Amino acid sequence: MKLLTGIAPGQTLPSVFAVSEGRATLVANAAGDLSSIIAQVARGGALPQPAADAPVHDVADITPSLPVARPGKIVCLGLNFAEHAREGGYEVPEYPAMFLRACTSMIAAGAPMILPKASHQFDYETELMVIIGKGGRHIPESSALGHVFGYTTFNDGSVRDYQRKTQQWTAGKNFDGTGAVGPIVVTPDELPAGADGLRICTRLNGQVLQDSNTSDMIFTVARTIAILSEIMTLEPGDMIAFGTPPGVGHARKPQVWMKAGDMVEVEIEGIGTCRNPIVAEAGQVAGQAD
Repeated sequence: MKLLTGIAPGQTLPSVFAVSEGRATLVANAAGDLSSIIAQVARGGALPQPAADAPVHDVADITPSLPVARPGKIVCLGLNFAEHAREGGYEVPEYPAMFLRACTSMIAAGAPMILPKASHQFDYETELMVIIGKGGRHIPESSALGHVFGYTTFNDGSVRDYQRKTQQWTAGKNFDGTGAVGPIVVTPDELPAGADGLRICTRLNGQVLQDSNTSDMIFTVARTIAILSEIMTLEPGDMIAFGTPPGVGHARKPQVWMKAGDMVEVEIEGIGTCRNPIVAEAGQVAGQAD
């Protein structure tokens, strides 16, 4: 099933919809996000289906909201595509590079990504993102895919000069309103195992700047879940981002940075497109970042 969390015309709270052929059919009214559905499935329950008389809307009329409003953890992999590691001047990792994102850094598809006052080096990163269903610790790689609730798209907007101020990337990855996710969450039955073999790309103002395939990821979904669960308990609703392919702006000559007025789109085959405008932080004149 393809699920969309968002606000329908005339409503004030996000609901959950099933999406098919451009139409969104109500599944859970005023649910807020996918959390209750994820918890139900994690307990062994069935994925809820739309009622026969459920309201139907055009997908374009739904304003997307975050699929999971307050995930317990947002774990991100860096350097998970070999060519991206090389273009950034890094060795190809033998163990995944990891960092965490704060909830305040996350926004829904369609919402403005915020170009911060502190920097003009605002870069795009198209990524596959997994939402955990059934949680666990010490999850075997052989059964790890059974812990996935769904897959979505993620733009890991990165403030590069702050990312490189120290050996830890936390600062550059956690400016408010820089990480865009959604709008569609696809359940595993509709995709190849581990979302393998899917085209993944970025367009900035219509120009393709990243174009790769999830089969090029160094650490697969199953392997990553196994590794992370050696370290921490994974819980329903946790989110894991799987790194970006080559073609990021900081590695280009000349470098390409997102600026106020731009439109960025990250797309994964079979999942969908996360499309966001770039807006300068309040109080900043467009093009005048320090």
